[in-house]
Amino acid sequence: MLKQDTSFDQCIKCTVCTVYCPVAKANPNYPGPKQCGPDGERLRIKSAEFYDDMLKLCTNCKRCETACPSGVKIGDMIAVARSKHAKHALHIKTIRDFVLSHTDLMGTVATPFAPIINAITGLKPVKKIMHKTIGVHDHKTLPKYSHGTFRQWYKKHCADQTHYPQQVHYFHGCYVNYNNPLLGQDFVKVMNAMNIGVQLLDKEKCCGVPLIANGFFDKAKKNALLNTQSFEAVIEKYNSTIVSTSSTCAFTLREEYPHVLKIDNAKVADRIEYVTRFLLKAFMNGKTPKLKPVNKKVVYHTPCHLERTGGSLYTIELLKMIPGLELEVLDSQCCGLAGTYGFKTENYDTSMKIGEDLFQKIRSANADYAITDCETCKWQIEENTDLTTIHPVSLLAMALAD
Repeated sequence: MLKQDTSFDQCIKCTVCTVYCPVAKANPNYPGPKQCGPDGERLRIKSAEFYDDMLKLCTNCKRCETACPSGVKIGDMIAVARSKHAKHALHIKTIRDFVLSHTDLMGTVATPFAPIINAITGLKPVKKIMHKTIGVHDHKTLPKYSHGTFRQWYKKHCADQTHYPQQVHYFHGCYVNYNNPLLGQDFVKVMNAMNIGVQLLDKEKCCGVPLIANGFFDKAKKNALLNTQSFEAVIEKYNSTIVSTSSTCAFTLREEYPHVLKIDNAKVADRIEYVTRFLLKAFMNGKTPKLKPVNKKVVYHTPCHLERTGGSLYTIELLKMIPGLELEVLDSQCCGLAGTYGFKTENYDTSMKIGEDLFQKIRSANADYAITDCETCKWQIEENTDLTTIHPVSLLAMALAD
């Protein structure tokens, strides 16, 4: 039985979390993580009337938890408080929140008609209408769908994967399946170059992070339970590692399930790995594929959730192993998009203010590519810098010797 989080007792009121909070810096209306998290939790335990609707301004970036010297799960407290106490009044913006968060449903509906839907949502008049009605800011471009899913591509190539002596199971997530199948293809290419085959889970649902962010906690819990059961099945049957190419998905599957959604994933959490950690360990154990020089300059942006786990080290060390690559690791903080947060009209100005320092650094770097592990960071960087932004795995795929 998962116990209630009482880590607020460890808070020493140093306010370091508030100093590191990108929202507190950009939006004076946000009380800050200390007040919303440990201070507020003590009051909310006494009475739900102490719930403050300002908690919705939190981006769940976890930078407060990264900074906290006492290990207080501040971001988790805020998310759990929202699941318990936030009021879900019927409003037209609920349509927006539903569309942005139910990624499996929307991807399934949209991918067969991707060229049409992408064209329509990119029209300025349509953007203006969405801005005035459902509250998607008209300066934002909704993510483009792929005409065909990654799973459809995989079905045509799955027989090739059985010939490899080592196998991993791939949690591809919504982004790869519906928006960027090429990243999944690059992942398979890199794994195969290391003599590793790739298998998919029989059943997979969205990790749940957009559902959590938009208040659909019951649906997020259903997804978490299904995913955890799928992980348990493949680990029991194949003793397999589950690898994700999304730093946010990997974080959510391991950390948010027990702490925010109260789903016990103790049997599988240690077998879920973000891809660059898996790759670097494999490289160091003698599985480095033949690599050709990539004579490009790249700038690397660390996503917030990857920084929370300390996983950026693996990505950086992996990038350093690509010959010919000029790597600049940016001293950057949150990009400001925070999943669906920055698409919303009420959050847009805060989102842009948070990300402006990152955008300026990238614009002045004169790089060929920006590199980041997070799909929403990619969208934010490309939209505000015009620099092509790719995943570390795709850069590694470019470096594979023919």
